[in-house]
Amino acid sequence: MRTPQHPLPSGHGPATTADDILAGVDLTGRTAIVTGGYSGLGTETTRALRAAGARVIVPARDLAKARENLKGLDVEILPMDLADPASIDAFARDFLAREEPLHILVNSAGVMACPLERDARGYERQFATNHLGHFQLTVRLWPALVRANGARVVALSSRGHRFSAVDFDDPHFERRAYDPWVAYGQSKTANSLFALGVDARGQAQGIRAFAVHPGAIITDLVRHLDEDTLRGFGALDEQGRPVADLAKGLKNVPQGAATSVWTAASPQLDGMGGVYCEDADIAPVLPASSPAELGQIPQEIGVRLWAIDPDAAERLWTLSETLTGAGLPR
Repeated sequence: MRTPQHPLPSGHGPATTADDILAGVDLTGRTAIVTGGYSGLGTETTRALRAAGARVIVPARDLAKARENLKGLDVEILPMDLADPASIDAFARDFLAREEPLHILVNSAGVMACPLERDARGYERQFATNHLGHFQLTVRLWPALVRANGARVVALSSRGHRFSAVDFDDPHFERRAYDPWVAYGQSKTANSLFALGVDARGQAQGIRAFAVHPGAIITDLVRHLDEDTLRGFGALDEQGRPVADLAKGLKNVPQGAATSVWTAASPQLDGMGGVYCEDADIAPVLPASSPAELGQIPQEIGVRLWAIDPDAAERLWTLSETLTGAGLPR
């Protein structure tokens, strides 16, 4: 059964932190994988889940950076690069060989507004990393998710999904002009549609999925943006330091990780799934007239219909299987 796309309400809000969400929640005996779990919001998500008792595994492209950023946390760091399909398969194969359940998969890694780059397959980098890499990882890990008898998959989307729907005719900008924000928006819409696809396929096996907008937070994700652009967002102060100001729509890292851990572990969402969430609640649907200027931080809460369209989710799933050669076990 599909969960309605409207607030519960949950009782949480923009100021809620990851620790607020997990207060009193015991995740002992549960295993979580957090991609991007050694940088920015991913690090806080890793820390919070581990503090609640979960065993946490962090796949890492840069093992040295991961070890440094996660120093002092009792987590397992394993090699994996979302831009390398063989690396994804190797990581999943090694995890499945343990014959263990996977209770929580948080697909948090990503890139934003980078210059046009293509992987070895010719795929545009943001779509390939943010969506296709996580698609491949999730379907490869499916047997472990099934084994959990109640798993959750969290897809980190963004209000940036409002910049673009998925262009199914030219997802890799082979015939249209490249715009880094349009490409980012397309990849974030894909993340949301992917959560719908996972939830539709997983419900019968106890797998539920959620898309998440964490909030606007200054982390390593903004590395492709120059200082002037960030100042234009109001995201840096006069000394060049990151700004966290809820009145401006800017969260700090503990607030930014709250919706990820809420969808990953909160009992409030038991029996639910297939929805786009923000501020630790299910988001409302935006009216069609709601504006979204490229490269600006949207202030209005909510999700566009194109990011929660079940027909588009099915079309994206088929395209993703074709592009990655990966599919669910038969």
